[in-house]
Amino acid sequence: MTPAQADLIHVLRPVLGVGGVVTEPADIEPWLTDWRCRFRGAAPALIAPDTREGVQAVVQAAAERHVPLVPQGGNTSMVGGATPPEDGSALILSTRRLNRLRSLDAGGGLAVAEAGVILTDLHTAALLAGRRFPLTLGARGSATIGGLVSTNAGGTQVLRFGTMRGLVAGVEAVLPDGTIHDGLAPLKKDNRGYDIGQLLIGAEGTLGIVTAATLRLVPAIAERAVAWAGVTSPHQGLALLRSLQAATDSIESFEIMPAETLSAALAHLPGARSPLAGEHRWHLLIEAVSTDPAAVSPSVLLQGLLGTALDDGQIEDAVIAQSEAQAEAFWRLRDSLSDAERATGPAVQHDIAVPVDAMPDFMIEAARHVEARFPGTRASGFGHLGDGNIHFHVRAPAGAERQAWQAAEGPPISRYVHDLVVAAGGTISAEHGIGQMKRDELARVSPPGRIAALRAIKQAFDPDWLFNPGKLVALAPVRPRS
Repeated sequence: MTPAQADLIHVLRPVLGVGGVVTEPADIEPWLTDWRCRFRGAAPALIAPDTREGVQAVVQAAAERHVPLVPQGGNTSMVGGATPPEDGSALILSTRRLNRLRSLDAGGGLAVAEAGVILTDLHTAALLAGRRFPLTLGARGSATIGGLVSTNAGGTQVLRFGTMRGLVAGVEAVLPDGTIHDGLAPLKKDNRGYDIGQLLIGAEGTLGIVTAATLRLVPAIAERAVAWAGVTSPHQGLALLRSLQAATDSIESFEIMPAETLSAALAHLPGARSPLAGEHRWHLLIEAVSTDPAAVSPSVLLQGLLGTALDDGQIEDAVIAQSEAQAEAFWRLRDSLSDAERATGPAVQHDIAVPVDAMPDFMIEAARHVEARFPGTRASGFGHLGDGNIHFHVRAPAGAERQAWQAAEGPPISRYVHDLVVAAGGTISAEHGIGQMKRDELARVSPPGRIAALRAIKQAFDPDWLFNPGKLVALAPVRPRS
């Protein structure tokens, strides 16, 4: 612990009260590693204010002592975005105690949630008020609103409602100089220049610490239908999606996975079984909803549409969940895919996106190219067919030692995959962010002007580079004067 850190901790203890400053190593330990256990840092203290003013006090005191801060919510980052530096130079600023739902206006369709509110808790509160927050993901039981805003989270319902950026109507944050950006008002028109709130969304805590957000709610679901279908190719899957979207606006989720990925999930989940009989090269998970009890049942709707697709040879087989329990079982398979693939052995995972129309070809051709370039590997992708997001995994040859293989083969594999993505007009980060894992790759594959702009924005907000150091964008190297 440096003298500046020790002095900061001494000053903050009486300000933040009991639970506001944690220095016991055993209590800090769980928050030093990312979700995938790829990055591990060190921090002499975890600071946990429970009010906006407490966050402000921490930021001001840290700035005075030039102590870096790493904002952290549920610590579910898959790119090391909330892991402190290895050298212990930064303190963790946890927002988990900022966990109040300040307001929920069912009539206006808005909720103001603090940064530490867990996504599942927001879902529950909205449903009790007859509304819902239409963003969900596998980590919903631990992911927090502040982290979801700061990473512009996506999930399985982006097809209809967009990413977090489209669901945030206002942001409150503490900026690096200690001032408060009070932007919670849900203004539909506001032409005061740069949109500070939108800059903070997806900034991964490098420009400000989100303390609360105004979120858009939508009508609660009156009825939903969840279907599982088998197809021969992603191209058939996309054709089915287009025909469903032409027939109805009730499709909220449309997931695709290859047979081998589904097999891994079936082996990983105790008691799980395939929704379909027979073998199918690709599988689709489809959800349609109705918010009007008087409207046509989504089950009836899907039954008719999928029946027609089956008759036309557009799909090989399909089944519609006959109960809510069965629907949840279908989704449990989908939500377990990442965990299941991680359990099968070493792999290099990529959260990427390409234009939707390019996704079927990419899923097939990229896997073929990677396997040819790196003999012995197995590559496949699954994801959100309606928004182009592919979770593209490259698994190690049989018998490979995890750490050694990932260290030696992971970087060249990722560079190769990212080059394929860029050539397809895509992005190397669809919904998990950049963090520290993709920071250098972002600089490598991005146009110089984009990186220069990111650095300029960071420099303007945080001239001392104290907020979440080492994430998203690196400080430009100082060039000697000629």
